[in-house]
Amino acid sequence: MGRKNRKVAIVGVGMVGAGCAYSMINQSIADEIMMVGRTHEKAVAQALDLSHCMDFTSHRTKVYAGSLEDCGDMDIVIITAGANPKPGQDRMTVLHEAAAITKDIIDPIMASGFDGVFIIAANPVDVVTYLTWQFSGLPRGRVIGTGTSIDSSRLKTILSDVFSIDPRSVHGYVLGEHGESQFVAWSHVTIGGKPLLHILEQHAERFPELSMEDVALKTRDAGWEIFLRKGHTQFGIGNALAHIARSILYDEHRIIAVSAILDGEYGQQDVCTGVPAIISGNGIEELIELRLNEEEQKQLEHSCHVIRTAIEQVQVTV
Repeated sequence: MGRKNRKVAIVGVGMVGAGCAYSMINQSIADEIMMVGRTHEKAVAQALDLSHCMDFTSHRTKVYAGSLEDCGDMDIVIITAGANPKPGQDRMTVLHEAAAITKDIIDPIMASGFDGVFIIAANPVDVVTYLTWQFSGLPRGRVIGTGTSIDSSRLKTILSDVFSIDPRSVHGYVLGEHGESQFVAWSHVTIGGKPLLHILEQHAERFPELSMEDVALKTRDAGWEIFLRKGHTQFGIGNALAHIARSILYDEHRIIAVSAILDGEYGQQDVCTGVPAIISGNGIEELIELRLNEEEQKQLEHSCHVIRTAIEQVQVTV
């Protein structure tokens, strides 16, 4: 008896879309990947190039080019296509352009009969995820943004260098906007199960140079450091997308910090922001409400205000 193929469409065949596809192929996450680009010839070229990986992987993934109208039977549609800020701009600068692009993408996908899960990486990701939810009419749990998944990974990497440990032994989250108003929930950062704040209190003499403020800034600005040096990010965000897709396709119930539509959680309504969530075959199975301290709660409220204001700006014009 044959099983159902796991099918993923990637809309956007630039650096992020190609990085995502490459990660998924090497991790044997999907059976089929359809590449959809603004220029069909580039989508064909990317699909052909990626298909040449198969002799060197443990699982054959069928990779081909298609269109938005071909997304009807996909389990997941990943959207990486969007507007890119220029050096010196922040992600919110491209707000209106991103909103228009999003509508042009979502409408034909939904008209195709798509009834799966959207994963959004296009910036500003919290706003684009919210708009995708509005335009698609899907339940909020089936529209997921990469959000602070990549920022949380960057935080763990930075701390792993400080403490000379594996990043996977660091646990914690960056919350809020994937952007300027994000913050680290320091009260929930642990290393080997031990709260970071306790470690610093007990061993202050071993880490005198560690500044949590500097770590938070390095985490926030890590993407820009890459962008300014080579013009794009690719591998980290590509792997973050693959990680989320795997948890959906394999019903793994992983907890990942993603952009999610809030409906009362953390005291917030009608906004999309980065919070930890259980990711299963249904998309977002459940949002995890961390017990934030007073300062962290204020930071989350501020970040939600920033995102909500941006959403209101584009809702007027779209």
